[in-house]
Order: sequence, then structure tokens, then C-alpha cells
Amino acid sequence: MTSRLIKLVSLSAALVVVALVSGFAYWSRSPVNLGGANAEDRSQLLRQWQAGEVVALVRHAERCDRSSNPCFGPADGITKVGNDAAIAVGQGFIRLGMEQADVISSPATRTAQTAHAMFSKDAIAQDWLASCGKPLRNDVVAHKRAHHNLVLVTHSGCISDFEAQTGYPHAATSEYGSSLLVHIDEKGELKILGIVKADDWKSLLQGSSVQ
Repeated sequence: MTSRLIKLVSLSAALVVVALVSGFAYWSRSPVNLGGANAEDRSQLLRQWQAGEVVALVRHAERCDRSSNPCFGPADGITKVGNDAAIAVGQGFIRLGMEQADVISSPATRTAQTAHAMFSKDAIAQDWLASCGKPLRNDVVAHKRAHHNLVLVTHSGCISDFEAQTGYPHAATSEYGSSLLVHIDEKGELKILGIVKADDWKSLLQGSSVQ
């Protein structure tokens, strides 16, 4: 084998490796974790929230039927641990400001309980947040009022449906209490901002002007 041929083979092998690595990274990519966002990104999020341009898709808290922790209420609802976690998540949203925000939940017990724990009141329940599927992206945009943020308490499968429809078809499954934040402008143009895990609200809001 000539020296030139050896170099070509080596180069081809290197390109294959790069393509495989790049393809795997793209295949498995998920929205950025906003818990580690820099000051500029945090400030941008706060401005967008204050302008009423954000939608948050929140996964319900820990399911009672899939945990050994005590139930908070009915067996198809959330655990006591999950209820406490949902309260903490709600405090993060309250610090952002809920004066111009709508809250809608799936009609399932676990989502209704999560929404109530977050904001100390019942949310409007709508079936489309349980069925999800292909119409979900358009449903989210349709329910977003101008200059009003929208908090949607839903299910991991629904969040996965939404991510698949917005450029993240193989994102990691959302955790209990995590929030997928999305920017939607007045024209209905949509951009995923990232994920805030249940324990990341303190770090996200640290140093911000919100109280």
C-alpha cells in the first residue's frame, strides 16, 4: 500500500469517526439546562417573562403509583414528597411573577394536584394537555395570549411530543417537576429556551432582580 493510499484511508476513517460522533450528539441532544445559565441568558429570560412571551411546560410531580413514598391523596395522584417539590417549583414561578400568567393543567389527578400545590389554587383543566400528539405544538401557540405567560402542567410524554415537534426528537425524558421554557413572540414564532429542573430555580434566579 502506497503512502498516499494509507493517508487517504486514514483520512476517510477519521471522517467516519467524526460523522458518527457528530451524528450521535445530534441524535441524543436535549434542550439546554438553564440551571447553569450565564447572567446574560438569565437576564434575557427575565425580560421575556416580564413581556409575557414565555410558555412553561411543567411535568407533574412524583407519581404515587410508581413510588414507595406515601401518597398525598388518591392513589392516581402524587406523593407527599412530590407535593412538597411542586410547592417549591411554584415558588420559582411566583418569584418570576404570575400577575400576567395563565395556568392550565391536564385533567389527570397528578397534574391537577401538582398545579394546585404550585399556586395554592385549582388550574383550568383541559383535555388537550393529556392527549397531546401531533396537534400539541399548534395547541400551545393557540392557547398563548399576547403579553401573558402560560404555565402548562402536563405529562412527560406530552413534553416529549412537543420537543419532537420543535427540533429535539430524541431529547431525554423530562424529570418530575422539570419545566421546559419556550419563547413565543407576537407572531407565534417559537424558540425553546431550555429546561429548569425542579431543584434549579434557586440557581436560575440567583442574583436576579426578582424578589
